Amino acid sequence: MKKSNKFSGLMKVALLSVLLVAMTGCSKGEEKQEVSDLGIGPVQKLELGAIDPAVARKGKELYEAKCSACHKIGEKYVGPDLKDVTKRRKPEWIMNMIMNPEEMTKKDPVAQELLATYYTQMTFQNLSEEEVRGILEYFREIDSK
Repeated sequence: MKKSNKFSGLMKVALLSVLLVAMTGCSKGEEKQEVSDLGIGPVQKLELGAIDPAVARKGKELYEAKCSACHKIGEKYVGPDLKDVTKRRKPEWIMNMIMNPEEMTKKDPVAQELLATYYTQMTFQNLSEEEVRGILEYFREIDSK
């Protein structure tokens, strides 16, 4: 009889655990954040004009210092190939991915897919919005050729 009491006690704990997990996923107090093709982060609207070669030059320097260990242009490496990234993603998404990679891989479906493919979390580089804008300008320059 003691075995059945232990078993039923374990079953109750397991059942309560399953219910608790199910209920927290459906909690009214916690709404899911809607994800857009702009990504998740500080950049929600970006006006692009003509490519600024001086900004792109600074962006290239930052890319080489901060990004090139994991990303190549024209080939897959530790991270995805960045050739034509500006043709595949909106500029806001690109900037948010660079500035906010951890939250992006937690909440953005495209970023989650990239993480699942490459198995490597993109590192937070602690770059300002202006610096990231330079990297974006560099990508735009490359993709325009």
